[in-house]
Amino acid sequence: MTIRHIVAEIHQQLAGLYPVTEAESFIRIFFRHYLNLSPAQIHLSMDNELPDAIGQQIRTAIDELKKYRPIQYILGETEFYGLSFVVTPDVLIPRPETEELVDWIGHEYNRDAILSIIDVGTGSGCIAVTLAANFPNANVWAVDISDAALAVAQQNALNNNVAVKFFREDVLKDTLMGFEPGSLDIVASNPPYVTPSEKRKMQPNVLEYEPHTALFTPGDDPLIFYKRIAEFGVNTLKKKGKIFFETNEAFSEEVADILKQYGYSDIVSRKDINGKWRMVSAQGSF
Repeated sequence: MTIRHIVAEIHQQLAGLYPVTEAESFIRIFFRHYLNLSPAQIHLSMDNELPDAIGQQIRTAIDELKKYRPIQYILGETEFYGLSFVVTPDVLIPRPETEELVDWIGHEYNRDAILSIIDVGTGSGCIAVTLAANFPNANVWAVDISDAALAVAQQNALNNNVAVKFFREDVLKDTLMGFEPGSLDIVASNPPYVTPSEKRKMQPNVLEYEPHTALFTPGDDPLIFYKRIAEFGVNTLKKKGKIFFETNEAFSEEVADILKQYGYSDIVSRKDINGKWRMVSAQGSF
């Protein structure tokens, strides 16, 4: 079987389930993952024979895609901000919007700056690990309530050769989490913001496969984590320290209002590449 045959099979098997453009993205991901081929190399290799073992792996993956299982979980990895990350069903799949949040932070500070950074609700560790990689002189902490998520995040720090201090804590219960007042330069977070009552609106590939503790708030207040993390920032940020949030586009304005209520200044909201209000930052002036 040639690469051309398996490409045609992927399109045929996924027709009607996924848009053509998404099926093509799966093809690119498969061949990068299994054969380390670039899109140009795929095109030039169409008539090459595909090893039987790899063909079988791709067919197994296709069967999982037909169940709407995310490709990142099928392959057990994804790329984020140029780095490779292990992903399991214990962590959310890193999104492009989160890359934009990390990029924003990266452009706010000099690469050689000595910073104290915490990522609250780290999940896969994508924010913490990427910031540690881009600020080699920083002290980076990452907190999550899930032991399983922390194990994945620790593996990602190890795989990317960066030092991050991971610990387990519930920010809803502890607004200091062991940090001294005025000790942090940056608080970053992409917290849960979906309420349990909104489950019916969610896509099955997200609802059925991604971890609910990372998606859903414990009650029907979609802003509860933003309030608690804002309070944590009040208690721990340096005077000119900054907080960076990823938000639901429906709540960007409300998150900015929360930060204002807690006494932050220089509040800035940003749109993502798709024109949606998905990020908010503010400066401590307490």
